[in-house]
Amino acid sequence: MSVNHTRVPRFILLGFSEITQHQLSLFPIFLCIYIITVGGNLSIIITYKLSPSLHTPMYFFLAHFSLLEILYVSSTVPKMLSSLLSDCSKVISFSGCAMQMFCVLLFGGTECYMLAAMAYDRYNAICHPLLYTLIMREIVCIRHIVGSYVIGAANALIHTVFTFSLPFCRSNEIDHFFCDVPPVLELSCQDIWVNELVIFLVAGCVIIGSFVVTMISYIEIISKILKLSSTLGKKKSFATCSSHLIVVTIFYGSGIVMYFGPRSSYRTGQKSLVSLMYTVIAPLLNPFIYSLRNKDVESNIKNIYLRLLQI
Repeated sequence: MSVNHTRVPRFILLGFSEITQHQLSLFPIFLCIYIITVGGNLSIIITYKLSPSLHTPMYFFLAHFSLLEILYVSSTVPKMLSSLLSDCSKVISFSGCAMQMFCVLLFGGTECYMLAAMAYDRYNAICHPLLYTLIMREIVCIRHIVGSYVIGAANALIHTVFTFSLPFCRSNEIDHFFCDVPPVLELSCQDIWVNELVIFLVAGCVIIGSFVVTMISYIEIISKILKLSSTLGKKKSFATCSSHLIVVTIFYGSGIVMYFGPRSSYRTGQKSLVSLMYTVIAPLLNPFIYSLRNKDVESNIKNIYLRLLQI
């Protein structure tokens, strides 16, 4: 019996149909989240640009991280919003699906190492304060940013090529709100052990590798903080690190569950909720965690606002 291995011309994103039948009611919620995410992260970038006192490595990374969050959330949410409004918008072309997967993996992989770079920056600031300006020179910071994007691009290219080289003949319905690797692999009529091996090796290096680097940095930081004699110094350092750790926990935790969880969990319909944590919720929390708990950013935002009122 022959099997049709012709290329699927288009896919259908089922979104949250397995979770709720009232998807239209989700539209205003996700629209508000998207506007707040883009607006909040954009405000951090503008504040950094207009505040010379924030032109330090820490805020240099934060501004680039905010730009990355805008790109990351914009690679999934606009399509999801249109899908919630109309069933016709759930359709995505083969090439469009491949492009979306590449962008999501590019920005997601870049974010992994951007978080590691931010943790390394805090490690040097707290553990090597006298050498900090020498270690974290401008060219070093730029190399960290460029290196993060290079790793993210390599990760995205490998997964996208391996995934869309497969024949799809089971169905064209993707049980997800965007084209991610695990749900797309479900549609293949070929053994996907090679793809699973690639996920384990490549995604393992990107996600687990950067996570280990990040956690080592924070373990060293916490160890250093505990040795401080100043209570005020401990409080300030812990406040900064705790903010970073919240983002790290949400992003890495949900990403590890999605990509390294058992295959059986892919069919439960709950993977969309897990993916929301690292593609939507984490970018939303970024402005609040890094800004509202940071007095330097908060004071500079107020100064910019006051200057605008005087114009």
